Amino acid sequence: MKMKTTLHTDWTVEDLCKGFIFDQNENKGLFGLDGQLIIQPEYQRNYIYGDGTRDVAVVESLLKGYPLGLIYFVLNKDGKYEVLDGQQRITSFGRFVNETWKFAVNWRGKPRYMDSLDDDDRNRILHAPLTIYVCEGEPSEIEAWFETINIAGVPLVKQELRNAAYHGPFVTLARKEFSNTNNANMNRWRTYVSGDPKRQAILERALDWVSNGKIEDYMALHRNDTQIDELKKYFDTVMEWIDSVFEYTGKEICGLDWGRLYNSYHENSYSKDKVQERVAELLDDPQVTDKKGIFEYILGGEKDTKLLNIRVFDKVTAKKVYAKQTKEAEKKGVSNCPLCALGNDNNAKRIYKFNEMDADHVTAWSKGGLTDISNCQMLCKTHNRAKGNK
Repeated sequence: MKMKTTLHTDWTVEDLCKGFIFDQNENKGLFGLDGQLIIQPEYQRNYIYGDGTRDVAVVESLLKGYPLGLIYFVLNKDGKYEVLDGQQRITSFGRFVNETWKFAVNWRGKPRYMDSLDDDDRNRILHAPLTIYVCEGEPSEIEAWFETINIAGVPLVKQELRNAAYHGPFVTLARKEFSNTNNANMNRWRTYVSGDPKRQAILERALDWVSNGKIEDYMALHRNDTQIDELKKYFDTVMEWIDSVFEYTGKEICGLDWGRLYNSYHENSYSKDKVQERVAELLDDPQVTDKKGIFEYILGGEKDTKLLNIRVFDKVTAKKVYAKQTKEAEKKGVSNCPLCALGNDNNAKRIYKFNEMDADHVTAWSKGGLTDISNCQMLCKTHNRAKGNK
């Protein structure tokens, strides 16, 4: 069946607010249109307009007589409707009109709630006509359209699109666990996982870790599951592993690829006290310019210094060392690359140009060497690369 759309301009704000229910525990609008409208179906994003700015803007638009833009419903087989696009706007004016999780708008110079508006202003809101398209079609067609829609100008993120494509009991349970800001574990989770849980950031990471990066495959396989035990267990296991290794909970530890790090290093043993001591030392080291790389550097046995992006010599220092080194080499009749000067080939007496050489630490940073002029030498690019690969 080809998707069919029907335009409705006869519904008003008052119609949609009849029987409006908002669940503050789940932070979402549930029903409207006298029980005939499901405001936030399971595939929809969480309500994100409750910030005192965007929710207020929706109501102010109605007071000023501005249109709210197109709204899309889906007609289900049971005759009820689901909001495909517009749930943020509907939930915002529903909250205001029904005074559920009340908020005020600044109108005519004063903060106003619905019950404190003048009759004409109140009626302007209630009788505001809405432009709503009702869609009928196969789930795949509805989902494909949903992927192209922006809700009130806020683009859908990738995980919200996945929730739409694989909606079912599994997504419903997963969102209830990982997208619920009232979850007692949320602060702990957000220590290590960056992003907004309302925009599905925590859920996306949990799925990424358990699926080893194959989120769509995992969601398709488990779409109709009525439990999320495996997902929760794997996520909790990674969290517990991080806690067992690292005492540090500062901003640098947040947003790392913990799923990959767990897979790579969870079978290794670590002393939490020694790890914490080393983390503190590296955080205080001015030579370490990538503080987020510290944690993988320690997990990997402190072998890959590229993770730390050790501070390099600036151009002024390099030129001073080049000039001194070249002058001394010319006096001795040897190459200005000290490693070439030790050889017996044609480069033993070669004087390299500045742009043919790299500044290098005489004593490596890993052995206590500093990034200052006293620890700087110029090497030809060939020898510097060879030294760096050892």
